[in-house]
Amino acid sequence: MPRISPTLEGFRAALRRPSLIFAEIAWRWTVGAFAWTLAFFWLIEFLDTLPVTKGDAALLSTRQPLLVGRAIAHILRGSLNRAALAALLAALAVSLLWIVAASAGRAATVRALLDYFHKDVASNVSAETHEALEPRAWRSLIGLHFLRAVLALAATLAFLGATILVGFASPNRNPQPALVFILFLPLAGLICISWSALNWLLSLACIFSVRDGEDAVGALWAAVSFSRERTAAVSAVSAWSGMAHLTAFVGASSLASLPLAFIQVVPARLVIASVILLALAYFAVADWLYMARLAGYVCIAEMPDALLAPLPPTPQPAPSTPPQVSIDRDEPILSDVPNLVVET
Repeated sequence: MPRISPTLEGFRAALRRPSLIFAEIAWRWTVGAFAWTLAFFWLIEFLDTLPVTKGDAALLSTRQPLLVGRAIAHILRGSLNRAALAALLAALAVSLLWIVAASAGRAATVRALLDYFHKDVASNVSAETHEALEPRAWRSLIGLHFLRAVLALAATLAFLGATILVGFASPNRNPQPALVFILFLPLAGLICISWSALNWLLSLACIFSVRDGEDAVGALWAAVSFSRERTAAVSAVSAWSGMAHLTAFVGASSLASLPLAFIQVVPARLVIASVILLALAYFAVADWLYMARLAGYVCIAEMPDALLAPLPPTPQPAPSTPPQVSIDRDEPILSDVPNLVVET
């Protein structure tokens, strides 16, 4: 039986099923568009509630940085509570929408990938017929994405706590910004690594929630067991997709810097439009790579162990016995044979 590469199968599934990419883009970009729209209206409404006196308007009209700064500080005085409450409500609304949309989108994409590998790739593998999603699976998906949202909030609060903690190393009497940076850097790295690992594990658990109908805890435990048993294959899929994502990010950043270089020559609107189009193209490629990685994980979970096992080593022929080149001292030679007549 030929060996299957989960990485190649994941990219092949993403190419053969473009509907999966469109579904992934649909729910992700819907949430993103809602978040940007909500942030825009939040900013407009917040600015509309700020009182601007005639003195503030006079200071703003001077266009002097010092006077404009004083006017802005006076306008924003006492408005921090309203801004924080409005931002908290907006973040809560976006989080609820993301939890519902991500659960529905992940259920659709994982189910389609399971059907793809059962029908198109593993037709010779005995695959069980998957029934419709049960309410327990929906509750599991919502619970997993709720945990991901809580994890993001915990990471944000951890960053805030790390900032406050390292601030004690630089008092106002003796400021030491270099020491603060040195202390904050490892804490920020630890927070990022912890958040990334836990978020990846929760996203991986969605596969087992859809496939096996496990609850949130059972799916999380299945994801841990899966990553431990198939460490090499999972690491290979993650590494190759990560390298492709990094390449796409570097390429998009390089292309985005080209329009910015002509911002003094080309109209600003054209430059901004070019940067926005490049950003949207990068986000589409990133979603495609994410779907390819997810397909690779599904391939590992669905393929039998025989397809993922390393190929048996090619048997090497047994080495032939080398000819004897040494001299046997016990065998008589011509000079040792008696009565030997030498012919001349």
